[in-house]
Amino acid sequence: MYRLARTGGSPDLLRWLARRADGWAGLLDGDGTVLQAVTGTARWPGQDAAGLASRAARELTVRGARAYSLETGGRTALLLPLDSASEGRDTLLAVVSPRPVPAGLATLLADATMPLGLAWAAETVERKRRRVDLAEFRGREAVLHLLMTGQLSIAHQVAGALRPKLPDPVRVCVVECSGGQRDEVARICADASGGRTWIVRCPVYARHLILIMPAEPEAGPGPDGTREDTPLDRTVADLVADCVVGVSEDVPLTDTAAAYRQAFHALAVARGLPDRHARFGSAPEPALVVGAAGARWADALLAPLLTHLPRRSQDPGSQELAATLASWLAFSSHATQHLKIHRNTLAARLKLIGELLGLDLTRLGDQAALDLALCVRAAPASHRADPRRDHGAVPDLDEVLCGPGIQNWAAQQLRQLAPAGRTAEETLRTWLRCEAQLGPTAAELGISVPGARKRLVRLESVLHRSLLQTPSARYDLWMAFRAADLVA
Repeated sequence: MYRLARTGGSPDLLRWLARRADGWAGLLDGDGTVLQAVTGTARWPGQDAAGLASRAARELTVRGARAYSLETGGRTALLLPLDSASEGRDTLLAVVSPRPVPAGLATLLADATMPLGLAWAAETVERKRRRVDLAEFRGREAVLHLLMTGQLSIAHQVAGALRPKLPDPVRVCVVECSGGQRDEVARICADASGGRTWIVRCPVYARHLILIMPAEPEAGPGPDGTREDTPLDRTVADLVADCVVGVSEDVPLTDTAAAYRQAFHALAVARGLPDRHARFGSAPEPALVVGAAGARWADALLAPLLTHLPRRSQDPGSQELAATLASWLAFSSHATQHLKIHRNTLAARLKLIGELLGLDLTRLGDQAALDLALCVRAAPASHRADPRRDHGAVPDLDEVLCGPGIQNWAAQQLRQLAPAGRTAEETLRTWLRCEAQLGPTAAELGISVPGARKRLVRLESVLHRSLLQTPSARYDLWMAFRAADLVA
């Protein structure tokens, strides 16, 4: 019995007792609810045996007895309380056996209560620990979602119940783990950071960990010539042999969403590097260089969505629709996992958003416009126009893309393609023209789908951006090519 309790716990012990009784064995509470049960014979259905045991448990409770025996229909139910060392004093061991009861069964059950009670108590503690871990995981995921949607004050309130305090400024790191290693890598990250880093299991990608770290200066040579403390992202890449790490720039906490995109793009580059680690290269965001004209355009484009009032109280409001749109643009179909909604709910919300804005959300150009508009709306206040001073006419997207700031940004983006040659630009233009779909792209280029995929994977290393996995750089590339074509 003790060997079974150590190796298989209460299920194996109950299975052994059921075989010895040539019947049914289980654990019940005082109300007769079956907590765990096994059947050791096909003599009668387990449901009938469970019903008899539940009836006996209720009668035991009513009579205030410590042990109980109930005989009916050629069967006997024997009930004993688990040993008092267990946490659940009301938990009962029940065995249903055919009559006559095997010799010595009552003594055997009495001897089994102590190891079974200890095993059940240990399993109860483990179940509670898992519930606490799940609650903490959901809480951290909620804080991440609030940071991604710019709800900073609520994020601080929710984070107050967890540790550590949210840092500001931050550096976001995305760690891609091999299969089944995410919990172990999370433990390594927690130990290496000394409890100063927010560690969140990505709700979208099952192999990703998201680290929100305090922004720190780069490690360098110390006064004695030795290297000072290594940054956490580099430490993780060194400690875990088969993980890949992408790191963002240092940004204010309000820009967590932008930092996550940067880290994700850096991750795409890190996959092709020997040390499996990459930092996002310094580059301006288009939302920061569109100027006052871009701010007016973004406000006008999103106005029908941001002022929407739902017809019914259960319908999504403007804030929920905007969060849905941002998640879908970032994660595509994976937004259902990010938002914890059904795919039909996502489809219905996207249909409503398209109708409100008068856009076709299946078109890459409309998606790119909405992505830019949302980024402009989320940009720091210092980069937005003051509405009290700015009363100019609302421009269209082409006029915004002709601005000097966005033109310089577009030239910088496309300049990275020069070393890859003319084929790289042709591949990207074709891919974007085919709504970022591999099948039509391959057909138009006259190559196979795997060939088209390989070309785009090689371009990820050239651009230092993710193309095939979301969040993707396809929106920025669409804007850059559009801006360049307008000038040409």
